[in-house]
Amino acid sequence: MSTVHANSPYDAFGRLETMVLMGGADLPARAIQKQVASAIDVVVQVERVRGGARKIVSVVEVTGLANGEMEYQELYQFRPEGIDAEGNARGLHAPTGKRTIHMDRFAQSGEAVPASIFEAPVVPV
Repeated sequence: MSTVHANSPYDAFGRLETMVLMGGADLPARAIQKQVASAIDVVVQVERVRGGARKIVSVVEVTGLANGEMEYQELYQFRPEGIDAEGNARGLHAPTGKRTIHMDRFAQSGEAVPASIFEAPVVPV
């Protein structure tokens, strides 16, 4: 587990590549990207929201590397629902409807992860 300061989960990957290059590693960009893609499973973005609290606003899963670009999918996101009486952001963490690519791995290790935790909530029209 580690932290990196970036504006989004997607920016975090570029920052990691830059940090490797700044460290003097004489590696081609493709090799760095491959290492990052194989070493990181999930990026959790924390952001300061209205009222000053820090909240998890996005959970992104790395799904691979294709054509020199990191592939990922957002599994959960913070959905603001307004402001409370004290001026603090209110909201909930909602699944995006995309299921993790690691369901088989969880099952093989004996973890009972219900697929329903990845189902997007039904929003009334």
